[in-house]
Amino acid sequence: MGVDVTQVAREWFERVWNQQDESAIDQLLDRNTVGNDPNFGTGFDAFKNQWRLWLIGFPDLKFEVIDVYANGNSVVTHWQMSGTNSGKFRNQDATNKKIKIDGVSIDEIKDGKIISGKDFWDTKILDQQLGT
Repeated sequence: MGVDVTQVAREWFERVWNQQDESAIDQLLDRNTVGNDPNFGTGFDAFKNQWRLWLIGFPDLKFEVIDVYANGNSVVTHWQMSGTNSGKFRNQDATNKKIKIDGVSIDEIKDGKIISGKDFWDTKILDQQLGT
């Protein structure tokens, strides 16, 4: 029996984001991963940097997994992130405002690791909620 890609996706959000476990990134993200965020760069090291910046800006950041769908090695995760901007983020001082934003991640998983990922969410909602 192969890897349950929905379980890998759930573990990703729980360990990497909710538990803020950096070692989970090493375990669940392929070193040659391909990402899609032009604001932070792409690839393994760029993701780690992006992850750290988010946790500086939102130390209490949490992701609630709403639903997960799989088709072969592809997995789609509907999530909602929430947290308080109590640290510097995107070169701006903390606003101390709360955010709550829905999004979707589409990942390809091979041998229990994410080999590519795309995230879809409305960044304008983030700006509106932060008042920036």
